[in-house]
Amino acid sequence: MLDELLKNHTYTRLGGKADILVTPETFSEVQELVKLARRENIPFTLLGNGSNMIVKDGGIRGIVMSQKQFQDIRVESGTIFAQSGAAIIDVSRRALKERLTGLEFACGIPGTVGGALFMNAGAYGGEIKDVLEEAVVVDRDGTLLTLPAKDLDLEYRTSNIPDNGYIVLEAKFKLQPGKYQSIKAVMDDLTYKRESKQPLEYPSCGSVFKRPPGYFAGKLIQDSELQGKGIGGAEVSTKHAGFIVNKNNATATEYISVIELVQKTVKDKFGVFLEREVKIIGEDADAETVKAVKQN
Repeated sequence: MLDELLKNHTYTRLGGKADILVTPETFSEVQELVKLARRENIPFTLLGNGSNMIVKDGGIRGIVMSQKQFQDIRVESGTIFAQSGAAIIDVSRRALKERLTGLEFACGIPGTVGGALFMNAGAYGGEIKDVLEEAVVVDRDGTLLTLPAKDLDLEYRTSNIPDNGYIVLEAKFKLQPGKYQSIKAVMDDLTYKRESKQPLEYPSCGSVFKRPPGYFAGKLIQDSELQGKGIGGAEVSTKHAGFIVNKNNATATEYISVIELVQKTVKDKFGVFLEREVKIIGEDADAETVKAVKQN
């Protein structure tokens, strides 16, 4: 697809146009795309579901690759193999169905498997590094590799996947046998906590900031009296201070401006700089482009 508006393909409903949006259906097609982009010196960007990513209003040049076709989840002898475009929530539900424990923490994480590995996603005391055994990736040269989890340097909300230019295609999760009702009870409890505390009625990128040492980002934002403060269609959630919601057809420019407002206010008031957890990609836009994105 040419000149495709990326706000129609991201969880946050933010983003300008991609020059070319492609959706390969096989791992070999991904390899060929990577090789083509490298050979022809074409910029290449990977797009998951955009749940932890903000695409700027100027969009993205070159090739943008969506992984939405890669959604297969299969189970073999207590091990779950999940392709990169599958929702990590769906993987946790499949684990429940198979009576496998270890992925309960992921039952409320809105991203894809690929995105979850990219940032070592976690919640409620669990994280991907606890259950990941290995991953199938494509490197910058278009070579298909199977890497053990230890080679991905999974740490708090980080991995070496972006630095190495890896494209995750599949993850292998090693889980343990469990009792269906016990697993379900944990997932039901976590789902209740998430739904009761998080502003799921609006698009957002989830938790915007990393936890600063010795503090909680949401508490600092709340104590800075920023809840309900907004710019354009973006606003600090009144339900959970750690979230910024796309409340009314926000542009990426507005959303990023709210992030910067929060960072400045918290730094001025408490001397703590809030580091973003969410990634920001793409190009800045002039006023006319921003206006066009908002209208489309």
